[in-house]
Amino acid sequence: MDFFFYPASVAVFGSFKRGAIAYEILRNIVEGGFKGEIIPVNPKGGEVEVGGKKLKIAEKLEKNVDVAIIAIPAKLVPSLIEEIGDKIKGAVVISAGFSEIGNVELERELVEKAREKGVRIIGPNCAGIFGVHADFFGSFEVRVKKGGLALISQSGAFGGAALAMGNEEGIGFSAFVSYGNAADLTESDFLRYFADDENTKVIALYIEGVKDGKKFVEALRYATAKKPVIVLKAGKSKSGSKAAQSHTGSLAGSYEIYKGVFAQFGAIEVEEMEELFDAAKTFEMYESGGGRIAIITNSGGPGVLATDKAEKLGLEIARLEDKTTEDLKSFLPPQCSIKNPIDLIADADYERYKKAIEVVCRDRNVDALLVICVPPIFIPSEEIAKAIIDAECNKPIIVNFMAGELVREGVRVLNAHGIKNFPTPERAAKALYWLSLRRAFKERSIRY
Repeated sequence: MDFFFYPASVAVFGSFKRGAIAYEILRNIVEGGFKGEIIPVNPKGGEVEVGGKKLKIAEKLEKNVDVAIIAIPAKLVPSLIEEIGDKIKGAVVISAGFSEIGNVELERELVEKAREKGVRIIGPNCAGIFGVHADFFGSFEVRVKKGGLALISQSGAFGGAALAMGNEEGIGFSAFVSYGNAADLTESDFLRYFADDENTKVIALYIEGVKDGKKFVEALRYATAKKPVIVLKAGKSKSGSKAAQSHTGSLAGSYEIYKGVFAQFGAIEVEEMEELFDAAKTFEMYESGGGRIAIITNSGGPGVLATDKAEKLGLEIARLEDKTTEDLKSFLPPQCSIKNPIDLIADADYERYKKAIEVVCRDRNVDALLVICVPPIFIPSEEIAKAIIDAECNKPIIVNFMAGELVREGVRVLNAHGIKNFPTPERAAKALYWLSLRRAFKERSIRY
């Protein structure tokens, strides 16, 4: 499916009046810096100015292109596929009005026409696709920066909101696909594709339901063996399941079955959008981590909150080796607590943090560290950020700097060095939990 996410050429079909969906998609492609050939198509012809460029509108597609993006009335889509099928490899059908509103026969006709021509279909009733590393933004959603997260979304609106939120969270994306009714290509196809995509480090999946359970299980097994897969499953309740069926025409099915499959194959299931991006940030930094953790803080309260959350999640607050506690005693003020969680007290500076991280990191009972910083006004947060960056440690370090303006510069310094901040102790503890799940799954896979 490289032709979808790394295309050399694209044709966009629809109305190119300002504000029309086809116009907005065309604008996104042009302004996103796509370097391939771009052909707008409408039977009326003419010219369109978009993104500072004037493009001639073709009355019909005369050239071969990799991808067609189609935003025309649903009833006209099958005949268009029949007309252009010999000139395209794949089509992204934005148009709604198919099985999601009961037009099952129209959707079946679309798929039949596509298969006759050997064309793969994304959609219909979808929001489009991004191939971010190809500067290809074939959607009307907000553009994103390059990175390692591939987002697969059954819902276009959810996908759009998630992309915007990802920008706010500083997440980099490799790709985005909204697949809508999944008339041809499904979440299972995309799971397999992104599992092998070299620019994708982490896969995030929003699903309401699947059409082929066996195919999904096999695809999930394949993908999780290669990369972390984060899943946000909607339609868990009875009412939610009915809503999901009316939304995309898919069967949500029993949530307990999905839950069992996710657990069996080591997919990281999250409960809400905020968690989806926390998990994405976590796996962008580290592949996995053990469940024995050490907490280093300059404030007792957040350390206690992190401890409570960690234990509730089943993580182990590591018992530190005697040598570790002796080494900590050698340089920490007597007011500091050298038990885990380790409290460096409020005036902890660069040296105190750096030394503490290095000493604790050497402890054989510690798999991963949670470092908390609530800086007093007389210690700049960037000073503590540099201590974390400079500390010699080969184990996962999850960071919780809080809050707001007080830590803004420190968070910026951390981000510049690829270290993501988790705004609360509880969210930081959850990140360590996800790393431990991934480690446990990998160890289980090796044993079997």
